[in-house]
Formats: sequence, structure tokens, C-alpha cells
Amino acid sequence: MYSFFKTDDSWAGLILRVVLGGVIFAHGAQKLLGWYGGSGFEGTMGFFTQKMGLPWLIAFLVIIGESIGSLGLLAGLFTRFTAASFIVIMAGAIMTVHLPQGFFMNWFGQQAGEGFEYHLLVIGMSLALLVVGGGKWALDGVIARWLGERTASPAPKAREASFALRMF
Repeated sequence: MYSFFKTDDSWAGLILRVVLGGVIFAHGAQKLLGWYGGSGFEGTMGFFTQKMGLPWLIAFLVIIGESIGSLGLLAGLFTRFTAASFIVIMAGAIMTVHLPQGFFMNWFGQQAGEGFEYHLLVIGMSLALLVVGGGKWALDGVIARWLGERTASPAPKAREASFALRMF
């Protein structure tokens, strides 16, 4: 568990997770709450399950991953798990929707849909977070320090037994 939460005190991890968390939060809020011109939970579930044919569980996990996961990422809580989930979500979006449109976004309205360049950026940022962790001011760091202290100091009975063995 310690390795899962371990992070350094870098600015890079902080910058990556705050920017990525903020951008993904806007997309998640569209899907969950209907903010920023989104369809909200029911509309998004309907679109994902009926129009796209995704299983309801996958649709639900995408909505929750982007909305609740992004809040966790902003706080630096479960950074590696959230980053991995973003990789899965974006890879799924590329494979199910964006790959046929090509690399570039639909800047001039001449494509049938959006390309996958945004999704690759999210995957790249998420991969970096998988490697470095949440960085400075991440709650993961607090948990890692707590776990490290628990494993570094043996239990009182173990210390007593160790002392007793050294006596002989």
C-alpha cells in the first residue's frame, strides 16, 4: 500500500494533477450535473447506453471516474488509481469514437467528429502521474507518511521480544 500512495514533494506532480483534475472535472460535471452545457447524469447515461451501446456499468464508471475521480485528483487522493482510470477512459474514447476522425480536433467543423489529440494528452499526463505520484500537497503523501511510520516502528510486543532476544 505504501508504494501506491508514495509521492515526492515535487511541483511537477502538483501541476500535472491540478491541471488535469481541473480539465477533467469540467467534463465530469457536464456528464454528472449537466453543468457547462452538458446533458447531466440521465442524459449521459442514455447517450452512452442507448446511442453508443455501452453497458450501463461502463457508462456509470466513466461518469463517476471523470466527476468524483477528478475531485480526488485535485486533492491528490488516490492519484495513481485515478490516473490509471483516466488512461482507461481515454483509451476507450479513442477506440469507440475518436479514432476514425483522425488525430486533430475538429477546429474548422470539416470533420464528422473530434480527433483524439486531447485524449492522448490526458493519457500522457496520467502516465506521468502514475510514475511520480501526486507531488506537493497531495493527500497521498500524508497517507504514505502515515503508512511508512506504521511499518517503520515495530509493534510494542515485537520490540519487547526483540530486546529479550538480544539479552541472550
